[in-house]
Amino acid sequence: MRPFGLAAASSALLASVGHASTLQPPVLPLIVRNPYLSTWLGNAREEPWHKWPMFWTGAEVGFGVLASLPDSHQVFPLLGRPHDSLSSDAKHYSILYPTYRGAKYDASTTNLTYSIPAPQTLPSTDDLEITLSFLSPVTPTSTLRQSIPAAYLTVYVEGSFDVNIYIDVNGQWVSGNKNNVIEWGLTQQEAVGPTKALKTWSVKRQTQQLLTEVNDQAEWGELHFTGPEDVRHEAGTSAVLRQRFARTGTLQNEIDDSFRGIMDEEPVFAFCKEFKLGKSSSWKGSKSNSKSESVLFTITHIQNPVVQYASARGLTFMRPLWQSWFAEDDKVIQFHYGDFENAKLLASNYSEQLRIDAYKSGSTNYVDIVALSARQAMGATSFSGTPENPLLFLKEISSNGNTQTVDVIFPAFPFFLYTNPRWGAYLLEPLIEHQLSGQYPNNYSMHDLGAHFPNLTGHADGRDEYMPVEECGDMLIMGLQLVNSMTYNTDIEAQSIWSTVGEELDHTSQDKKPFSLTRLGTHNGIAHIDDTWGGGAKGVKQAKQWLEGSYELWKKWTGYLVEFSLEPHNQRKRICTDDFAGWLALQTNLALKGIIGIKAFSEFADLLDRTGDAKDYRNISETYVAKWEEYGISRDKTHAKLAYDWYGSWTTLYSLYADAVLCFHPSITNISEETSTAADYFTSEGHEHQKPLQPSKGTNGRSPITKDFIPSRIYNMQSKWYGAVMQKYGLPLDSRHLYTKSDWQFEAAAVASKKVRSEILDRVALWLNETATDRAFTDLYNTEGDGGFPNPYFFARPVVGGHFAFLTLERACGGTAAEAFKFLNEEE
Repeated sequence: MRPFGLAAASSALLASVGHASTLQPPVLPLIVRNPYLSTWLGNAREEPWHKWPMFWTGAEVGFGVLASLPDSHQVFPLLGRPHDSLSSDAKHYSILYPTYRGAKYDASTTNLTYSIPAPQTLPSTDDLEITLSFLSPVTPTSTLRQSIPAAYLTVYVEGSFDVNIYIDVNGQWVSGNKNNVIEWGLTQQEAVGPTKALKTWSVKRQTQQLLTEVNDQAEWGELHFTGPEDVRHEAGTSAVLRQRFARTGTLQNEIDDSFRGIMDEEPVFAFCKEFKLGKSSSWKGSKSNSKSESVLFTITHIQNPVVQYASARGLTFMRPLWQSWFAEDDKVIQFHYGDFENAKLLASNYSEQLRIDAYKSGSTNYVDIVALSARQAMGATSFSGTPENPLLFLKEISSNGNTQTVDVIFPAFPFFLYTNPRWGAYLLEPLIEHQLSGQYPNNYSMHDLGAHFPNLTGHADGRDEYMPVEECGDMLIMGLQLVNSMTYNTDIEAQSIWSTVGEELDHTSQDKKPFSLTRLGTHNGIAHIDDTWGGGAKGVKQAKQWLEGSYELWKKWTGYLVEFSLEPHNQRKRICTDDFAGWLALQTNLALKGIIGIKAFSEFADLLDRTGDAKDYRNISETYVAKWEEYGISRDKTHAKLAYDWYGSWTTLYSLYADAVLCFHPSITNISEETSTAADYFTSEGHEHQKPLQPSKGTNGRSPITKDFIPSRIYNMQSKWYGAVMQKYGLPLDSRHLYTKSDWQFEAAAVASKKVRSEILDRVALWLNETATDRAFTDLYNTEGDGGFPNPYFFARPVVGGHFAFLTLERACGGTAAEAFKFLNEEE
């Protein structure tokens, strides 16, 4: 059991993002937890008071912050445009603007820092510093904490004169239609244990529309805005409250109870905190007299049910996962508020380890890229189910709103493997359960669980989007990635270092489900920590238990690939995840994915001692991959063609990454081979002809892979080609267009030479700094021109989890996978 000191976790949130962020993306995450609690700073290269924060779609969200100096009646906007409600020629206050010191961010936190000059009545006094610190914690060792749809806003002030802070939210958080009527109220909660007494604004649509969206926003559920008991509060018309604060620096502790439309005399729900930083008459205003204080707020957005899901027992309203521990909303709000220090510690631990790993793997640019990607990857998901059967539901954000889309989960998977493979299993379980129940009629894997989130009603008619080779290959590859993540020996070999934290005891015989959350424990004084994920004999048992019940489903999908993967014709409709590029038969990259899927299934069969299946499908995959090379590589052997019959074309061969991360390159990556080979040697007393017919199985429960599946020359060939076709902002997807997919770029770069990897990183970083896109990190953009959207417009999608490809590969195969491709550097 590993302690949390994987990296030096900072004791202070500000210190946790003390490393300067070098990249300046157009958009930064503020509060990002799930598809409906997703608030972003949309003008991140400008001062934060130029525009309102936005929902991931780009729609404005009412979220305003003001600071006032009681000594001078000066008002300073900090976030959003609340100053639009103020008069520029008012008698009782004046509007000024702070100096914006910029943003810093890590995987969980975005800090916006400002300085405000002292009033003229306080000459020679240092500026006041204010930091708005937004924490949406990524906590890989605590699924319960990750499941809570809530985030933190801490206001830090440091200086030697008084300042008041005002924050308000409006009804745009709870509906995508500004005409909808909302209702609200204020509750006060008494102190419980270490958690102080609280005040909470609750806001919701007056008429709830269950499991319905308007402009991608939930039309059911309730927003909760919480602060400590000592802050002042007021609900009322936005202009009235903001002008009152500007004049008086305070609020009236009153509630306007005239429920109305969101923008009908816009009702807002505000808190105000006074910071008494000034001193008595002996105070001189020097730096040594500076004081630091802070106030903590939380924002929680609860939907219950989370989704409706066509489970094995039928269409079911699925409740939030956290509700198994906290039966009432106010209980989870109170726990979440009081848990700030623990959540901050766990999130800081993750962010710091990620920073260390990313810097070692790539550069400071890579540190920022994965930091920006983490919250976005999680922000498309909502936890549900029970501790006995946890589930993670995913929305295909921005592209079409599908639910549990297989070819969206697949590119996001490197993030989950690096961070917490358990969450990857929770993503696949709804798909597996639904198809095992017989509700899907086709003999291949379904594309998604529903046409639009949050309605996972399945496709009983079998008419989901038609990408059968893509989805079967994706599922089999992800399945083996999960098996590999469970079957490691020592902590240092784990796919995710956070898998090794928690209770180590093996309870697989008592638990009906291999991935349950019924064994939460306390670790380093922090409660609600997951047990370990896999490892040793426990991991092999978990993997077998998972596969036993679904083996025939995996085998059915593999049978489809045997029939169609080598020559994937255009069977009626488009068949590849890159469907926006148009349909195309005989795609080289798609064929390779399917063939690797067949190889992956042979490993399942081997683990479960289905030796006949293991041998048959291994032989088929090896035969196919030899044919694939004959069909898919250009005549001059310099690159892979886009399609077998498209001469002169080329493609980014990102399916090579699956071969690498699944440890199919055993010349270096098969860590169990040495042990098995040695055992076989002594069994045969050193005589070659007396070796066992069947090699001994390794501690991972499987026979060693004894030869490279895809030859090293293919990797070397593609690496050289990428360097030749690079554009200003990165590597185009293929020869048809100049646009790229960032997720596939990173998977291709992960198995290219160090020079090519660095070049791709630098060009993506340049794009982030210069792109004309104005939404959260897009994965589809033009590599030339202004780096804008090519149409379609993809943004805020979870597929940016693919940016973790380097990190996942470096921990795969017991930490040896990346080593297998160092030969590429020698041939530059």
